[in-house]
Amino acid sequence: MDISAERRGFVRGAGTALGVTAAVGGIVALYGMKRSWDPLPGVAAAGLTEVDVAGMKPGDTRRVVYRGKPVFILRKSHDMPDDDKRDVIIDGDRYTVIILICTHLGCIPNWEPDKEIFLCACHGGKYNSSGINIFGPPPKPMVIPEFRLDGGTKLTLGKTGPEYKKLSVG
Repeated sequence: MDISAERRGFVRGAGTALGVTAAVGGIVALYGMKRSWDPLPGVAAAGLTEVDVAGMKPGDTRRVVYRGKPVFILRKSHDMPDDDKRDVIIDGDRYTVIILICTHLGCIPNWEPDKEIFLCACHGGKYNSSGINIFGPPPKPMVIPEFRLDGGTKLTLGKTGPEYKKLSVG
């Protein structure tokens, strides 16, 4: 066997080995990058907020924090208008569940129970009991956070359930 044939065989083998090593290294690097992008289990769990609405009476309200934002929960009384596109129905009762941030400039509106409206004092924006803009500069309704119903009366904010998918969340 001549030296040039041996040299070609060596170069071919070294090239193949280098290519395989690069491919394996690339796969390992991609796997490491994907793992670094995935949230840690503790972080993912921190993105959930559980609220048990059992015991809320008509007209009762509750405020919770979900991902650093205020969420307002109102058990609607029978004199408040129904909104099949936005009301969350739990055990036959209707609830408003919204992120309590004005869609105009990001202020936090106040619930006025005697008038059954949300009033944003900054620019006079008003929302009805379902969180729909009815007066002033707010361009759209308040946002409904993603949620799932668990165990009848428990809302888990941060997970999308079939009840959430039925709503007009705009």
